[in-house]
Amino acid sequence: MNAQLIAAAVALVGVAWLAACAEAGLARTTSYRADEAVRSGRRGAARLAAVAADPTRYLNLALLLRVACEMAAGVLVTYACVGYFSHTWEALAVAMGVMVLVSYVAVGVSPRTIGLQHPLNTATAASYVLVPLASVLGPVPQLLILLGNALTPGKGFRKGPFASEAELRAMVDLAEQESLIEDDERRMVHSVFQLGDTLVREVMVPRTDLITIERHKTLRQALTLALRSGFSRIPVVGESEDDVVGIVYLKDLARRVHINRGSETEVVSTAMRPAAFVPDTKNAGDLLREMQQDRIHVAVVVDEYGGTAGVVTIEDILEEIVGEITDEYDRELPPVDDLGDGRYRVTARLDLGDLGELYDLVGLDDEDVETVGGLLAKSLGRVPISGATTTVDVTEDRSDPTLTALRLTAESPAGRRNRIVTVLVEPLRTDVGPDGEEPTDGAGTGADTDTGPGGDPGTDAAGRTGEGAADTSDEPDGADASTAHGGGTGSPAAEDRTARS
Repeated sequence: MNAQLIAAAVALVGVAWLAACAEAGLARTTSYRADEAVRSGRRGAARLAAVAADPTRYLNLALLLRVACEMAAGVLVTYACVGYFSHTWEALAVAMGVMVLVSYVAVGVSPRTIGLQHPLNTATAASYVLVPLASVLGPVPQLLILLGNALTPGKGFRKGPFASEAELRAMVDLAEQESLIEDDERRMVHSVFQLGDTLVREVMVPRTDLITIERHKTLRQALTLALRSGFSRIPVVGESEDDVVGIVYLKDLARRVHINRGSETEVVSTAMRPAAFVPDTKNAGDLLREMQQDRIHVAVVVDEYGGTAGVVTIEDILEEIVGEITDEYDRELPPVDDLGDGRYRVTARLDLGDLGELYDLVGLDDEDVETVGGLLAKSLGRVPISGATTTVDVTEDRSDPTLTALRLTAESPAGRRNRIVTVLVEPLRTDVGPDGEEPTDGAGTGADTDTGPGGDPGTDAAGRTGEGAADTSDEPDGADASTAHGGGTGSPAAEDRTARS
């Protein structure tokens, strides 16, 4: 009797093993793969296409089959152990240990590994069982899901249990490894997940980088400021910089002045539009949806004390997904600019491997960073500002015995968020003695420094102190003393973006 029970339990575990394989294979089988199998005339491709067309239904069915077989096998093993051992606690302990081991190894690890390694073959084989089984069971799996939803707090699962975010990210990484998607697409998908955890204050343009105009300025002054700064949306302030009363648009200014030249003397407040305000703790993904629904492009970010923390635009949020967005006014820099004498001006995004090729360095690499800008920030131990300088030892990677280190200097920031765009790279060399040993003259070493243009430690080379100089136009009346925070000068032509440096 016990032998028969154990044999039945083994058969049930085998079915559970197949169901677990089917789960893993179906999770990685897309409709695109199924269509490819149909076009190639693969055996069983028609059934596979039917399963791929409704993956939730068949995944739930495979899950139900696996759980039912595991539970039945556990009951049979327990009954067999009760008949074999004289004490009940011994029987229960043995049965529990056996089923934990079997469920973890035979149902948990082994079949999922096979299903992930051979998803198409596994899903095709599973379709021969799942398609007729779905016809027999009918709505039973869906009814069980509805029952589970009734017991689940909150909204529950509408169509069945889904993979966690970590599992979905792992699937995206596997798809990139198998060349199903490009690396840029993988990064974009990961950025979408990260956007849900991003706060508005992490993507906004801070107040110190804004260009604003007072509400009592004239339309002519506002138009001049927009044209000189290159920004098409400028916040209008009242009594102080924290008092943002609206947003003035270049299109509105040009339309008013073009229709009526006499309106140049009117105040900006007559042409501004209402400003939308959002807290700096708001979720960036939620804000993006609200801005789409309300058809607004820019919002003023308010801190916990009610002051203006900065502004955020749809473009700022989209850049968190697709990366930096450039337009016809942005100047594209060459990745490497040879300055002579072994000195190079490189982009902060230059790969460390490319930097190593410039100086014939063998294996210049870092486990934590991939770019020159990342290496600079890691060596400094903080976010680099313009003028920040550090040295990086290369004695372990060099093929040139005279090269001891590289001096990295962050140059003037640029772009929409004043990020460091270029880095000046200079070699530090030393003479080699007759015996091949390097003299200990201290060349190529030294503490990291963070110097400004005047050599003062800790000084921002951009001269930013939180207050910008007044932006005075060339108007005869010396007008337009609008505050230009961050010293932004912009482009001679107006860009279709919000005012910021």
